[in-house]
Amino acid sequence: MPMEKNMSLNIPKIITESENELISLFKDFHVNPELGFEEKRTAQIIKNKLFEYGVDHIKSGIGITGVVGIIKGKKNSNRSVGIRADMDALPIHEKTNLAYSSKIKGRMHACGHDAHTTMLLGAAKYLASTRCFKGSAVLIFQPAEEGLGGALKMIADGVLKQFPCDEIYGIHNWPNQSPNKVEICVGPAMAGAAFFDIEIIGQGSHAAAPQNSKDPLLIASSLVSQIQYIVSRNVPPLDTCVISITQLHAGSAYNVIPETAQIAGTIRYFSDTIFDLTNKRLEEICNGFEICYSIKINLNIRKVFDVLVNDEDLSKSYIEAAADVVGEENTNIGASPSTGSEDFADFLNVTPGAYCRLGHEGNVALHSPNFYLEPKSIFTGSAILSRIIEKRMPL
Repeated sequence: MPMEKNMSLNIPKIITESENELISLFKDFHVNPELGFEEKRTAQIIKNKLFEYGVDHIKSGIGITGVVGIIKGKKNSNRSVGIRADMDALPIHEKTNLAYSSKIKGRMHACGHDAHTTMLLGAAKYLASTRCFKGSAVLIFQPAEEGLGGALKMIADGVLKQFPCDEIYGIHNWPNQSPNKVEICVGPAMAGAAFFDIEIIGQGSHAAAPQNSKDPLLIASSLVSQIQYIVSRNVPPLDTCVISITQLHAGSAYNVIPETAQIAGTIRYFSDTIFDLTNKRLEEICNGFEICYSIKINLNIRKVFDVLVNDEDLSKSYIEAAADVVGEENTNIGASPSTGSEDFADFLNVTPGAYCRLGHEGNVALHSPNFYLEPKSIFTGSAILSRIIEKRMPL
């Protein structure tokens, strides 16, 4: 892997010489964010770039808007290694005031998927140029990571049957750690997640005569508080569980007590036992409220993400590849799990692999309208994704 010394980083010369191109791509993706399964423009740019770079085989339309590229190494082998990036944006109105802020109202790349996509394109350019490996590199550009099941859709469409991988790797930018520091949590690394919706059907009335109502808003307020008791009084203290109420909707007029109210939220967990417990308690609490207030409650709970589990041996290989780029002193294989969720877990349920976090400048939390990612971290990510291909399929 021909390297060029860049500060304390070892970045391939092909990647550093592509700085203007990669940053331009990143900013273009950021200005033009697309939500899950709507990434048609992004996918077309990816296909055009993969063709330009000389990628051997390009397949689009897997998982609706997903794209896969295959690069053959200098020597043939039955081995293949996958590297994956997600492409979708979030329904957030950007407030960064960057020169390249989103031009689409209510949509923003607030989780760094624009950077992930660019990292994988940078790796594609390098790997297609050098081909210093024995086997096939499988580049997976995945749509709809943000709770819409993009990974499952690609898998259902046969991505891992058409392009089987012996192992697979993912990467995520991480604003909570030092720039260019890479960490991996071995084993359960990111939480499973379920989304839930609760509809409370009460009885509306004039606001001046609340005695004629079964006030769903008052009931919803009490239910929100009661749900928090599940974690504090039902989940064992040494087990991890997070229940967050993220939506409460009711009414549309000042002088009307509404007929219905809606609550929505998420459950985060690291074991199916804890998920089953929270599921059961949510059902019991809603049933109890129905009896107590003589109302009707509809509860819908659905799993969205599985627990992401990093393979121990492949995690070691991945952190060694990262160390070749950022230096061993800037790597950590003993990172703590995150209660965030990632549908890369679905790929890991089928194919062993690992997922790393890459620190970057800009310390605003993910999913914030003020989220900022320093573009130069893209080169580090491209180098790491390239290096894992070379290390796992050496000539």
